[in-house]
Amino acid sequence: MKLDVNVLRYLSKDDFRVLTAVEMGMRNHEIVPAELIDRIASLRHGGTYKVLKNLLKHKLLHHDSSKYDGFRLTYLGYDFLAIKTMVNRGVFSSVGRQIGVGKESDIFEVANEDGTVMAMKLHRLGRTSFRAVKSKRDYLKHRSSFNWLYLSRLAALKEFAFMKALQEHGFPVPNAVDCNRHCVIMSLVQGYPLVQVKQLQSTDIVFEKIIGIIVRLAEHGLIHCDFNEFNIMIDDDEKITIIDFPQMVSVSHRNAEMYFDRDVECIIKFFSKRFNLSFEADADDSDSDADSDAVKPRFSSIKKASGFLDKELSASGFSRKEQDDIEKFNEGGLEKISVSDDEEIEEEEGHSSSTINASDIQNFDSLCSLTKADDQPKACGMSGEVEEDQQFSEGKHHDTIDPVEDDESEEEDDDNPELVERLAKQRKRAIQAARAGRKSNGSRNAYKDKGGRSSHNSKIQKQMTSNW
Repeated sequence: MKLDVNVLRYLSKDDFRVLTAVEMGMRNHEIVPAELIDRIASLRHGGTYKVLKNLLKHKLLHHDSSKYDGFRLTYLGYDFLAIKTMVNRGVFSSVGRQIGVGKESDIFEVANEDGTVMAMKLHRLGRTSFRAVKSKRDYLKHRSSFNWLYLSRLAALKEFAFMKALQEHGFPVPNAVDCNRHCVIMSLVQGYPLVQVKQLQSTDIVFEKIIGIIVRLAEHGLIHCDFNEFNIMIDDDEKITIIDFPQMVSVSHRNAEMYFDRDVECIIKFFSKRFNLSFEADADDSDSDADSDAVKPRFSSIKKASGFLDKELSASGFSRKEQDDIEKFNEGGLEKISVSDDEEIEEEEGHSSSTINASDIQNFDSLCSLTKADDQPKACGMSGEVEEDQQFSEGKHHDTIDPVEDDESEEEDDDNPELVERLAKQRKRAIQAARAGRKSNGSRNAYKDKGGRSSHNSKIQKQMTSNW
């Protein structure tokens, strides 16, 4: 759908109020009912329906009456909401020509009041050329249902975050200015896509720069995943700039090595075809292996110690567990954990052995004896068979406990009144639980059957026998 910004001149505050009401209603409605739009907009004298007709005329809304009378936002209406917000913020004041079209976005020129020209990227996920977003991108994560407008907003937020962080770490990326909804404002790159370049002054240097950027990204914990000639800008001085970041993943991703090798292969294949660069793939000696690694870097040989951008930006594949491990490592907690684990285990074993006493065993035996009398072995908390419960209640497992420790623990229990009270409470609870388990299912069923069909049938049978 073509973006005609001239329509913005003829839209009033009520029009944008209704557009915002439809956007709010689409949070939990695929098609927003007209009554809900009227309630959210709260316009006087039923003016909402008149505004809806005007928005339908400009194709800012789509009307759907298949299930009920409702409306939904179109991409053009979502564009107008984002542009209106940016203009109110003073980010830019005019929109120019379209300078780029992709499978996921459209790019336009914008300018502020000072005359500075910038680039406006509008994400448009859901086009016919690229609808496999759920399998190709990780915007949804754990969600099952989605909306194309919502996915476009997530893609814009993710790209803005990556661009901002890479700019702070000195990567050749455009300057991120602002972001709202599915719209990202960035500085305009003065250059051309590498796919349009037919000849370079120093091909080897440009190739080494591009491969070096891939390696630097991996060292900082990120992989571009779409690093090709369409997403590389080059100017007249052969300065490189990278664009398009929503699909970036972490080096901890399960397919990180495959994505890294694919990015490297894309660059090697393009330079070999376009600029006739030769790369020696066969390497028999150790020197030739070193040369091949310099030309084609390997994912396993990269030292990931320059930073954790994947952690800061929550890149795909970087789990919460890995984030906690890194924080422990930075604080020196991993070494402490590895040293103190054995000591803690020994302390716990010593504590548990000291707290086991003869009174606990007697309490447990009394529980098992109660449940044995009721033929319900599961009431004492064991899931084994009846024979095992009987063996345990008879004391066949007492051989594992030292009688000397039992005597010592009994003396400790006599000296510790708090422990005696706690054990007494546990004994009472256990006895109550065992007595509660004695109720048979037959009595409950008999109570439930009062007044039922079975009792009625029994009465009829008694009458028939008495008549005979």
